[in-house]
Amino acid sequence: MQAEWEPDELIDAWTLTGGDWDLIANKAGVTRLGFAVMLKFYEIEGRFPAYPEEVPAAAVRYVGSLVKVAPALFARYSWSGRSIKYHRSQIRKVYGTRPPTEDDEERWAQWLATELCPAETNRDRLATALRRRCRSEKVEPPSTGQAERVVASGCRQFDDAFAATTAGRLGPVACARLEELLSRPNVLAELKSDPGPLGLDTLMAEIGKLSTVRAIGLDEAVFAGASDRIVAAWRARAARMYPSDFEDCGDPVRYTLLAALCWTRQAELVDGLVELLTGLIHRINARAERRVEKELIGELANVPGKRGIFTRMVDAALEHPDDTVREALYPVVPGGVKTLSALARELKATERAVAERVRYQLRGSYSHYYRRMLAPLLAALEFRCNNSAYRPVMDAIDLLARYAGTGSDQKVYAAGEKVPVDGVVPKAWLDGVTDDDGRVERIPYELCVLIALRDALRRREVYVQGAGRWKNPDEDLPVDFEDNRDVHYAELGKPLDAAEFVAGLRKRLDDGLTRLDTALARGTSGGVRIITRQGSPWVSVPKLEKLPEPKNLGALKAEVERRWGTIDLLDILKDTAFITGFTGSFASVASREVLNRATLNRRLLLVLFALGTNMGIRQMAVTGEHGVGEAELRHVRATYVTRENLRAAVTAVVNATLEARDPEWWGEATSTASDSKRFASWDSNLMTEFHARYGGYGVMIYWHVERGRLCVYSQLKSCSSSEVAAMIDGLLRHGTEAEIEANYTDTHGASLVGFAFTELLGFKLLPRLKNIGAIQLYAPGANQAAWPRLEKVLKKRPIDWDLIARNYDQMVKYATALRLRTAETDQVLRRFTKGGPKQPAYLALEELGRVVRTIFACDYLADPQLRREIHAGLQVVENWNSANDKIYYGREGVITGDDREHAEVSMLALHLLQSSLVFINTQLLQAVLRDPAWAGKLTGEDRRGLSPLFWSHVNPYGRFRLDMDTRLDLAAA
Repeated sequence: MQAEWEPDELIDAWTLTGGDWDLIANKAGVTRLGFAVMLKFYEIEGRFPAYPEEVPAAAVRYVGSLVKVAPALFARYSWSGRSIKYHRSQIRKVYGTRPPTEDDEERWAQWLATELCPAETNRDRLATALRRRCRSEKVEPPSTGQAERVVASGCRQFDDAFAATTAGRLGPVACARLEELLSRPNVLAELKSDPGPLGLDTLMAEIGKLSTVRAIGLDEAVFAGASDRIVAAWRARAARMYPSDFEDCGDPVRYTLLAALCWTRQAELVDGLVELLTGLIHRINARAERRVEKELIGELANVPGKRGIFTRMVDAALEHPDDTVREALYPVVPGGVKTLSALARELKATERAVAERVRYQLRGSYSHYYRRMLAPLLAALEFRCNNSAYRPVMDAIDLLARYAGTGSDQKVYAAGEKVPVDGVVPKAWLDGVTDDDGRVERIPYELCVLIALRDALRRREVYVQGAGRWKNPDEDLPVDFEDNRDVHYAELGKPLDAAEFVAGLRKRLDDGLTRLDTALARGTSGGVRIITRQGSPWVSVPKLEKLPEPKNLGALKAEVERRWGTIDLLDILKDTAFITGFTGSFASVASREVLNRATLNRRLLLVLFALGTNMGIRQMAVTGEHGVGEAELRHVRATYVTRENLRAAVTAVVNATLEARDPEWWGEATSTASDSKRFASWDSNLMTEFHARYGGYGVMIYWHVERGRLCVYSQLKSCSSSEVAAMIDGLLRHGTEAEIEANYTDTHGASLVGFAFTELLGFKLLPRLKNIGAIQLYAPGANQAAWPRLEKVLKKRPIDWDLIARNYDQMVKYATALRLRTAETDQVLRRFTKGGPKQPAYLALEELGRVVRTIFACDYLADPQLRREIHAGLQVVENWNSANDKIYYGREGVITGDDREHAEVSMLALHLLQSSLVFINTQLLQAVLRDPAWAGKLTGEDRRGLSPLFWSHVNPYGRFRLDMDTRLDLAAA
């Protein structure tokens, strides 16, 4: 039962009605109060309280005031003996209920096994469903311990039945092949592992794994009718088992575990192969270009005077940006126009030479090393396509497959062979693909096919049969959309009529342009001007003036430290766990739990701290003063700490923080700022990539941080993956109680497609555009006379409203797919990337994006306060990033582990630890600010800069002690 009750809640739930007064009419004193409290408690919970402290004190005071008995007398009410037994029988008679029996427990366990366990794996939710079932049957729910036993029995019955059914579907041949895996422990261990570093050896190893799994002969019938959640639970259990653990299981359970592992790994292995293929093709091309670039730089250095000429030209251009070319550049070039003409001729001649040398390098590296991947790859992957425009690519793949077994001595394709060229071979490669006799050479043609295939795969025009992420893109869309169109439109808050949608957009665009034109006329835009720069229109946006520095925040933080002293970071995690109960989110992936909850919670905190600080479990075991060994901690890590459990724990802390926050100080959580930060990671992790902007190899963590420095969502991504997809993903998947309406981001998190999808999904995208000066606005129609001050930056062509209207339904369908998670966001957005033919829905999304971006740009340029708001929002996520280094200090901040699971667990543990710091600091600050003297000190600048993300009073290091019997006094004066 909830501990805290508002006055109106007490009145609604605990007020005695007419029949209640009849029952207590013949009772007096302690008996009268005790019976009345038991009666109302039973009405609310459907059970009797187990002990006096379970009854809220506020409820006892309220009921005492009703029955005219002093609430202090409730402590004298006897919880044993004939009186309380009689009272319980009276209450049961009133509600027509009875206590549970052993037969009830057996029946409930069978009901769980047949009705709920096939779709639900969370035992807490099963226990909640059991209690609802008891109330519907007018039977008192079992105690907590009894409920756990009933749920465990139901799960065990379901597991046994599921295993028996699965083993029967597998048949003796498949079971024997699964049994053979256990006799090859190295093979089983490799099968569980993620791909290694990007390379040919890794690709060949993954092909071998896929062949091993496919040889078992599993098909869709094995798990037909089973929910993905159930199969995933069996797979998670198998992934953490050793061969000896499998041998301890009964035959049906062992075969089901192995089958679930192998079945789910098939799609994962295919996905991994696709990613390896696209990565290797990119590597071959990039390395060839880098080699040629180095050679040319060397040649450039050997040409006397050429480097000096280029240097002087660059310096002159930077020193005289507003002068003409003739005035600025000609004087610094020895020989003037004659020398420049000679350089131009040489460079143009070099362009063709560069292309030829790149092709030569590509051909050499492919033929001597990478070509041996072609035959196994084509045998392992089945490529398919639904777009007729990519038919030449599919025909080319078939051609390569037919010649896969042909020896390398056959340099060209056979005479009369139909070799697709258009749509496969770029124009620059035509001369390099054919020989002097016009025959197509195999090696350069294979390279062209692989490059075209990579491009088609990345844009989802070609897909792979049996893949998960790279499946048929038509399966991304919701299958029930046509039957439930009105429901899906209502969920997005969009009108069914395309004309109504377009009319609303058109009016908003017209209003936005008018608002900006008026602001420029009145001079209320904060200094924004439309000027001409280097002959082109340019929007001049002045820098924002600096705001006054907060004066009292330093003193406020010092007051926190004075009251509570230096707090160990481990104690902050511990107290957050006590208050929020996030350790309850960590359920075992095993079939049963052996550790008692108190011991488990203690070990969980040590493991989570070790992961969140990146110090590692071994260091925690060695340096900690907690009496827990490395083996015990690693068992908890392997059995309880999963990505799903960690994300649920983070959500619990975020929701608890939102509930604890005083809106007077922190406002409402209606907007987030999103940005990524690069973390160095092991190069054996397939996700590790070189980041051109930050330099160095690593992975990116993309954060969504609310204005009160509370991160609502985090996600791991590769350096080259879409930030627009990550931005949309966080808005849709954060799973917290924050009602996000807007998101601040930088240029990398915004695109035309991003503007379009956020509009369809009901979010405001508020980016800080780096290239805002060169932005071009779009008018709703051909007549642009209504906005004379915008003439220079208005595109001459108006918005194509018919294009948007024709494809409105298809755009909503894609937005619904994102909302319902029928496909991953980045996989959906891959269909709408530049290059290649554009489908109508893509063109419509771009056009819709132009409308929404123009509306945003008008608001951004017309309103200096909006510009400041966006800037301040992005500073919030920068503040969050700055705290990462203070908390994630172990191993120089390098994310360890050679697979995605380890990296994501590290990310989420950091998120949990940092969120715990924000949670506790929020409580501490609010405790200080409840003092009117302190609250009155804060100025407007102080309130603007108030942040719970500070660590001057926190000790993250030392020899770690964990005392579970102590608590932080959050109300300390």
